[in-house]
Amino acid sequence: MIKPVEVIRLSATVVAGFGRGGKQLGCPTANMCPKDLGDALHDTPTGIYCGWATVDGQGPYMAVASVGWNPTFKNTEKTIEPHLLHTFESDFYGSKINLVLCGYIRPELPFTTLDDLIAAIQSDIALSRKWLETEEAEALKDEAFLAQY
Repeated sequence: MIKPVEVIRLSATVVAGFGRGGKQLGCPTANMCPKDLGDALHDTPTGIYCGWATVDGQGPYMAVASVGWNPTFKNTEKTIEPHLLHTFESDFYGSKINLVLCGYIRPELPFTTLDDLIAAIQSDIALSRKWLETEEAEALKDEAFLAQY
């Protein structure tokens, strides 16, 4: 079950990540530049969220985002990695992404197998699609912040 949260607004350039999202997990992510995020990187509580994103002012697109340390992979750096629920023709490294997080799905969890992690990601995506279609969540896709470019 998704819990509505006070809206978290984040903006950053898309940078290359660890190369796991699309290749290992079948879920490509638009990794947000830690330097661009500044204090927001450290101030945003860890967990799996959903919300809306724009890329260079295009969208909004439904998004599911991992905020934290990716405990399955034992990362040493905190990251914010949104997966946009849209099929893009190509990578968009260097683009500006605006992200509005409005729903909390679950805490970060370590998984013992990649199959378990992939199953959890697919469940997060399905829950997010359904919740983001609610009136409450849909209203946030028109936020002025998302249109900033």
